[in-house]
Amino acid sequence: MLEVQGLTVRYGELTIVDDVSFCVEKGERLMIVGPNGAGKSTLVNAIMQGAPYTGKVLFEGEDVRELRPAQLARRLGMLMQNHFVGYAFTVEEVVSLGRYAYARGLFAAHSDDDEQHIAQAVERCGLTELLGQSVLTLSGGELQRTFLAQVFAQDPQLLILDEPTNHLDLVYQKRILELIEEWLTASGKAVLAVVHDLTLAKAFATRVMLMDKGRIVALDTPDVALSDERLQQVYGMDVRQWMQGLLTQWS
Repeated sequence: MLEVQGLTVRYGELTIVDDVSFCVEKGERLMIVGPNGAGKSTLVNAIMQGAPYTGKVLFEGEDVRELRPAQLARRLGMLMQNHFVGYAFTVEEVVSLGRYAYARGLFAAHSDDDEQHIAQAVERCGLTELLGQSVLTLSGGELQRTFLAQVFAQDPQLLILDEPTNHLDLVYQKRILELIEEWLTASGKAVLAVVHDLTLAKAFATRVMLMDKGRIVALDTPDVALSDERLQQVYGMDVRQWMQGLLTQWS
């Protein structure tokens, strides 16, 4: 589905992402992990054409640089970790913006297909009772669910997530991940996610990409990519011992 070839991001003399190549297959949950400064968020931002890069990003064989924004939005959807809203749009209006890529004209009304996708996204994310509410009044979890519903309404083939549960309490973390799992059950879908929580990567990923200093250290199944030796190499500590020590507080 997605093929990244030799992607490199540089700002002046500083290399943020260094010759990264990988692919994402249909039905896959590929999670990118690594310490701060590893280049994870810059990588997915470049894939979404939000950062200058050298190399190639192909989606089903097409160079995404050659796709018009609406064509790209029908294929790739991105959920960020932070949403800076300075407008009093309602929840319904924000979710409806997910259908912009399918609009037949600037002022065209939503089609029946648009309305169906919006309604399904609203129901899936449990937002029915919040539709008329301003996004300025929402909690962090409600706001994240609103923008997740917008991406669901967009109906992309590949969902790209940058720390989707960051700053959310445990209830909302669990709900967001469950919603993404439900969405992935549709045929022809895939997820590429940046996460800091190694436990989430172990629990939800089909494959894990471990990055450090802009490069791929490992790309394999969770148990192989997150081996004790590789984690020690990247984080400079015994991650397993640290995690197990934390869990003993619940015994």
